[in-house]
Amino acid sequence: MAGEPDQPESPNPISESDFVRLFARHELALRNYARLILPDWSGVDDVLQDASITMWESRQRLRDQSGFLPWGKVIVRHKCFNAIAKMRRDRLVLDKDVLEVIAREEEAETESEDLMLIQHSLAECLSELSPERRELVLAPYRGAGEVKKLAEQGRKTPNSLYKIIGRLRTKLSQCVEEKLKLELT
Repeated sequence: MAGEPDQPESPNPISESDFVRLFARHELALRNYARLILPDWSGVDDVLQDASITMWESRQRLRDQSGFLPWGKVIVRHKCFNAIAKMRRDRLVLDKDVLEVIAREEEAETESEDLMLIQHSLAECLSELSPERRELVLAPYRGAGEVKKLAEQGRKTPNSLYKIIGRLRTKLSQCVEEKLKLELT
């Protein structure tokens, strides 16, 4: 694609059905993103249709499903700038640099919202652990020597506690992923 970032194909491209599902899930976000850049709603449908074709044709470049929305936004932004360049002949529109700032601010806001969602999910998952397990998994973050102190109190080796902490972290990671999947569907 002309003007598109040149990325190699992913060794495991997403399937056609996964692409359709991801596009349907994120279509509103992509539409709203296009509206942030475009001067009005009149060109959003055309830009989104053009972007969806480009996304479909280059879906092999998508590395994993979690990167779909940022990847889609790059393509939508590029298509918006192309549409704006065509509009400049007809009427006054915001400068590309101003639109770039607006787009970056929206991306930062989305990242902040994503981080808050992850933090909320992690807090829920931590609350599902017993108080002892929660204390154990948080011990390494409380300072040097906390795991060793817990090991001495429980008459265990620090190494055995680190193995338990590793399993708890895996469990927490799976729990957070499940909660995020539920939240995003």
